[in-house]
Amino acid sequence: MTTSASVPTEPEGAITTDGTVTDRLVDANRQYAAAFTDPGMDARPVLHVAVVACMDARLDLHAALGLELGDCHTIRNAGGVVTDDVIRSLTISQRALGTRSVVLIHHTGCGLESLTEEFRHDLEMEVGQRPAWAVEAFRDVEQDVRQSMQRVRTSPFLLYTDDVRGFVFDVTTGLLREVDPA
Repeated sequence: MTTSASVPTEPEGAITTDGTVTDRLVDANRQYAAAFTDPGMDARPVLHVAVVACMDARLDLHAALGLELGDCHTIRNAGGVVTDDVIRSLTISQRALGTRSVVLIHHTGCGLESLTEEFRHDLEMEVGQRPAWAVEAFRDVEQDVRQSMQRVRTSPFLLYTDDVRGFVFDVTTGLLREVDPA
């Protein structure tokens, strides 16, 4: 597996390592765009599925799920928790872009397992303003997946709540473990 730390930096066609990380990303995009051809897709996912997952850099969702460009909508945040903004994105995904299924993916070793709502208090003390959002920290990853499934299934804004399934991705094996919603 190639990681950003092992990206080759050959002189011809190289991704520069000078400047900021953002400069490096912009340089990589120029190289990508040079060979890019419009795939002619529309914004509607081919598989009619939306995947909600943690933003953890160890999760390569497309590879782990055998997905190709255009197959799904991917919605990511810290913990993969179903927040009001996730419901907003799922509502648009379903009502405007035709998705029918929702897959929720949390993972082992999540950073939210080591945080508490005290994080918000610390931020308030540091910056003088309490964040309006909840940390959504948890101790039991399976229980949090169940809570996320329940939030999707009971949202009045979502049209399709019959095919909502939740999983825990094991970051050491790459396997998904399905979580029983009960």
